[in-house]
Amino acid sequence: EVQLVESGGGLVQAGGSLRLSCITSGFAFDDVAIGWFRQAPGKEREGVSCIDTSLGSTYYADSVKGRFTISVDNAKNTVDLHMNNMKPEDTGIYYCAAEDPPGLPACTVRGYDYWGQGTQVTVSS
Repeated sequence: EVQLVESGGGLVQAGGSLRLSCITSGFAFDDVAIGWFRQAPGKEREGVSCIDTSLGSTYYADSVKGRFTISVDNAKNTVDLHMNNMKPEDTGIYYCAAEDPPGLPACTVRGYDYWGQGTQVTVSS
């Protein structure tokens, strides 16, 4: 059974940091793309950052470049999203998802097959 489980969400003040983790199981982790997506109230789900677990290539949305970093641990089948200098507009539910085969440089909802349940991130001003 394919599973993706997010953790690490919470409440943080503007300028603060959070680290999200996505623990995966049930598929061949070493040749997929893992993406982080977010959905703010009343808005569509959007790609934040994606990584090819084999090549290490990455994608970042313009809104998070220079502030967020995605990393992969192939030994633990996990992908982390390190979020720094956070802004109120980063607020939303963050989901991790898997795409097989990987489709970078694209990082779009449509390409991803398996999804976690999401974790809430709230940034206060």
